Amino acid sequence: MQAMKEAHSEICGAHQFGPKLYFRIKMMGYYWPTMVKDCIDYVRKCQACQFHANFIHQPPEPLHPTVPSWPFDAWGLEIVGPLPRSSGGHIFILAAIDYFLKWVEAIALREVKKENVVDFIRMNIIYRYGVLRYIITDNGKPFCNAAMNKLCEKFGFKQHNSSMYYAAANGLAEPFNKTLCNLLK
Repeated sequence: MQAMKEAHSEICGAHQFGPKLYFRIKMMGYYWPTMVKDCIDYVRKCQACQFHANFIHQPPEPLHPTVPSWPFDAWGLEIVGPLPRSSGGHIFILAAIDYFLKWVEAIALREVKKENVVDFIRMNIIYRYGVLRYIITDNGKPFCNAAMNKLCEKFGFKQHNSSMYYAAANGLAEPFNKTLCNLLK
């Protein structure tokens, strides 16, 4: 029992689920006949695992992939937050993810304004990686405005918006946000 506690939640632990915990304990040199069942039961009783577990609330449906032609061709933009205030006073994260390489660019923001978004796209995407072909955003005010339209027109790329009905359909940006929030926990 002490081996399970140590491998799951103490100094060696990473709060891994039952089968992974089993392999970890086995690699530590322990074995008993009901080891797999005991590991699964132990994890089910862990309050932190139950609180931070990834629960899927949507039924499965067919995927509709966005297939970019080359690296830095298509980007997804998303705002994460509000988060707990940092020492610099930042409470939002503006993240952009490339659909081909899964490369992420992100900055911390005190407030989300259209000027911040346009400057981020220009400085962190266009000037670093070249002009993109299209960008996918939700329908928020920082993304759908005259300044953004002017930037799209100036550099000759298109902006696609995720549907109003399901704004979380912004492709890879949403899984990155989930990963980022889990890391911040």
